[in-house]
Amino acid sequence: MEFLTISMIGVGLAADAFAVSLTSGLYIRHLKWQKAFKVAIAFGIFQAIMPLMGWGVGVGFRDYIIRFDHWIGFILLTALGLRMIHEAISQEEKEKPFNPLNLETLLVMAVATSIDALAAGLGFAVLKTPILLTIAVIGVITFWLCLGGIYLGHHFGDRFQDKVEVIGGVILIAIGSRILWQGLTT
Repeated sequence: MEFLTISMIGVGLAADAFAVSLTSGLYIRHLKWQKAFKVAIAFGIFQAIMPLMGWGVGVGFRDYIIRFDHWIGFILLTALGLRMIHEAISQEEKEKPFNPLNLETLLVMAVATSIDALAAGLGFAVLKTPILLTIAVIGVITFWLCLGGIYLGHHFGDRFQDKVEVIGGVILIAIGSRILWQGLTT
């Protein structure tokens, strides 16, 4: 597989992580490069690890994963989105607001946006793709796109501070719904 093709696959796989990074940037106050790197590194690592795992599993398991990967992504992102919306409209005192820098939240987002990369890794095994180059390219592309997404989201978060949680929740639900739609129609 050519480097350009691998790069295009990397951009495609990173699209969901980029969108979630935009949402994460909306929530991060006093953004410093360490916070942005934490999110971007998490997404980049998971986007690189998942194809490696899929490649390792091989062809026999591919049909099984493809049947439900879209449901996992949909459920995880929709649950996060609904939680964010609930916190935004709830009159209750907020004990734990949505925090994309929280390790548990960050891991859920990283896994949810990289499940399609697991399935792609299974395809890489079939195509006999050079896996180390492929996962390195995917990880680096995801990292840089997510880093930019965090800063872009943070910039707009300052403008829409009062509506951030609702907007972010709707975005996560929309991404989860798109993942589900693509999985059901493919």
